[in-house]
Amino acid sequence: MKFTHLLPAILLCPLAAAIAGDSNAVVNMSHYDTVRPEFTTMARQGVVAAIHEATYPRLQVDAAYGQRQEEALKAGLYWGAYHFGDATNPVAQADHFMDVVENRWRQASAASSRHGVMLVLDFEENHHYPGGTMRVDQAVAFVERVRKKTGRYPGLYSNENRIKTILNSPSVDAKTKDVLRSCWLWIANYHRTPTATAPWPRWDLWQYTGDGVCELPRSLFPIAAANLRPAERNMFHGSTGELRTFWDSHAWQLGQPATAAASVSSTDASGKVSMASAPGN
Repeated sequence: MKFTHLLPAILLCPLAAAIAGDSNAVVNMSHYDTVRPEFTTMARQGVVAAIHEATYPRLQVDAAYGQRQEEALKAGLYWGAYHFGDATNPVAQADHFMDVVENRWRQASAASSRHGVMLVLDFEENHHYPGGTMRVDQAVAFVERVRKKTGRYPGLYSNENRIKTILNSPSVDAKTKDVLRSCWLWIANYHRTPTATAPWPRWDLWQYTGDGVCELPRSLFPIAAANLRPAERNMFHGSTGELRTFWDSHAWQLGQPATAAASVSSTDASGKVSMASAPGN
């Protein structure tokens, strides 16, 4: 994932507390990573899970997604998929995203697919794809659609500054924040431990490096993974065992019926969403 608006300061004081007991075990990638990843080597190095771009504007499929999914699963990694959002109809985006993920999953080796697919909405400023930048109400419509069809809220990814200024803005109402909090939080900051996580109480996954940028100690925060140099790497807020449990409880278990949606939303052609009710936490 690529973005430009990152917090500039580096504050290492809370660093030790932030990483104590946390696991550096998740790698994310996309078609921008042009080498063929060595997933077996990653697993030997302690990587537990990989999250890959599946779809991006407008309704495009990441050409590397399917093959890398199969190779990662064979290496024993847990698998996730993300969609890069834009300002077009969010329900159409969500449906396309889930269709692609489901179709590729059906093609995966059955013995390797028992943990499901972790789904994520990439909610960041869109400077390099058509379609404009996704609005907050569109993000709500997207995640509600995913919840309705899968029984799980996806994760939401963005950088710390965007979370602070956009998602925690006074202009975002309480019901919208309640919906967003139903998603797990994947936050990006290449300079310091994230602290501005509201409306979430804390982050679940922290992307600390991308495009080779990382102002944190290399001994604790490597920027390569196997033959991916540089790689996009992430800290999970917990142990590797807790990461596996987290994955199993949040991933889309394909083939199982979705639970009843906690809220109902309607979306018009422009992507504006109106909430009938908000889910509980």
